[in-house]
Amino acid sequence: MSQPSQFSLLTQRRFGPFFWTQFFGAFNDNLFKTALLVALTFDTANWTTADPGLLNNLIAGLFILPFVLFSATAGQVADKFDKARMARFVKLLEIVIMLVAGIGWLTHTLWVLIAAVVGMGLHSTLFGPVKYAYLPQHLKSEELVGGNGVIEMGTFVGILLGEVAGTLLVGVKPWGIELVAGGTLFCALLGLAASWRIPVSPAPAPELKISRNPFAESVRNLKFSSQNRTVFLSMLGNSWFWFYGALLLSQFPLYAKDYLHGDHSVIMLLLTVFSLGIGAGSLLCEKLSGHKVEIGLVPFGSIGLSVFGIDLYFASVAYTNTATVDAIALLALPGVWRIMADLVLIGVFGGLFIVPLFALIQTRCDQKHVSRTIAGMNILNALFMVAAAGVAIVLLGQGFTIPEMFLVTALLNACVAVYIFSLVPEFLMRFLAWMLIHTGYRVRTIDADRIPDEGPAVLVCNHVSYVDALVIGAASPRPIRFVMDHRIFKTPFLGWIFRAAKAIPIAPAKEDPFLMERAFIDIAQALHEGELVCIFPEGRLTNTGDINEFRGGISKIVERSKVPVIPMALRGLWGSVFTRDPSNVFERSFARGIRSKLALAVGQPVAPESASPEYLQEQVLALRGDWK
Repeated sequence: MSQPSQFSLLTQRRFGPFFWTQFFGAFNDNLFKTALLVALTFDTANWTTADPGLLNNLIAGLFILPFVLFSATAGQVADKFDKARMARFVKLLEIVIMLVAGIGWLTHTLWVLIAAVVGMGLHSTLFGPVKYAYLPQHLKSEELVGGNGVIEMGTFVGILLGEVAGTLLVGVKPWGIELVAGGTLFCALLGLAASWRIPVSPAPAPELKISRNPFAESVRNLKFSSQNRTVFLSMLGNSWFWFYGALLLSQFPLYAKDYLHGDHSVIMLLLTVFSLGIGAGSLLCEKLSGHKVEIGLVPFGSIGLSVFGIDLYFASVAYTNTATVDAIALLALPGVWRIMADLVLIGVFGGLFIVPLFALIQTRCDQKHVSRTIAGMNILNALFMVAAAGVAIVLLGQGFTIPEMFLVTALLNACVAVYIFSLVPEFLMRFLAWMLIHTGYRVRTIDADRIPDEGPAVLVCNHVSYVDALVIGAASPRPIRFVMDHRIFKTPFLGWIFRAAKAIPIAPAKEDPFLMERAFIDIAQALHEGELVCIFPEGRLTNTGDINEFRGGISKIVERSKVPVIPMALRGLWGSVFTRDPSNVFERSFARGIRSKLALAVGQPVAPESASPEYLQEQVLALRGDWK
């Protein structure tokens, strides 16, 4: 059965009102901030004598200051109280802030407007933990990637439209200031109206006592999150994306004015293409992930962020125009479409990077601690964005051009990606698996939902090729500890991946009895800790495509651990370049053609007392059918 479109969630009360509440919040934030930045950049004399470049980065830093100070407290509040009530409270606060900002606009008082910037930062700080903790409470696991994608798309479309509206409204003479003041207040009222339809969202920890010391709570929050290494490193990866994005976006006004020699409409064009890219990448995640949390997309997104960030530098250096132009005239100039393509693709790959990370954090953290985990992530996001503002100020002070800043950011991204993925090899293994099944094969999974979302289990499968583990791992919603022949475990390059993914090497008792016994101990320990373990009971790769006799090791594993066994069968992989075919390997491989069909069929769980080698072999044979 085909999965319903992720957009169908917008018609449902459990998702639609919440989507529009966060959409109007993102829209209003950026309408206000962009209008202020544009006013200070293009109408500096009427507001201040300070340097516009310094003000652009200072305002960006002040907006995120509340994230550093109050995110931990916001996470506690979101875990203690109903999230629907929290959303309505935040929207009422937004109305008050916009009234204060209106006074600043109408009286031309810059410090009042800057105070409102900090206020909107506080508004976003309070709403952040609610935003991402709400989704796993109301969406099924298979809807989570799609729901996150729609939320991210809505957020960045809201950002885009808010930036466009802010740029347009503040430029209207002579009523631009008044239009901005009235528009932001009206948008806050729309957000409040949408929040009243958000359904009840019970607090996961109503007994929680809120700490009066936000700094101590921030430390406790980050310490708790760091106990789950994968989640914490995913939080760092998420924060790095915001460093990258903040450094890039904060330069757009000056990049448009001083480098591209454009007017207000050029700023709007840059923001439009970048935000559309983010939205497109966020929506692509559901299709590319196969309706599951596919963290293999994260390295793919990171590669794109570096490649197209570097190309943006070279495209910018090749730009030669010095005459002032608007957006339409800019698009007619040589080399501009390359700049636009780079910005769109940075956005697309940014969406592919960020959405799976959000879904991973939501699903793998302690479900009673989701809001506080998100709050911890917001603290890190804020620190990274403050660092981005500081780095931008330092680089500009050292004489770096804006294209050179783009290049530095892209190169830093490559270094950070290599570091994080070396620490969490699951990302790299899932990426290789994702690439394999989306380039060399057309892969279909049959009843993959029978792989349990939690708890220990042993997966057994026929052993067809050197990449069986990658294919099975790509189909599983959880990490799998693979038990494999020690010779395959030592295969160049693939062996490094298997070691990094904590695969368990095993050898026959006649070859290495110590390694065999060590493997059984490691398997028992993994199952005791609630992990999935996959073994290939044939004990070796097939030379004919047929299933060899299942050995007795599975009985020993089940007897020790008393866990269910799930039979699986790979179909269509025999004869590929990855199989151990003693004759005509290339002829057979190319005969299948590019994008040949491959399937993984998953059977019903087998109780431990019934999991004999003979019975499991029958189940795998039945699942494989006539395929090889």
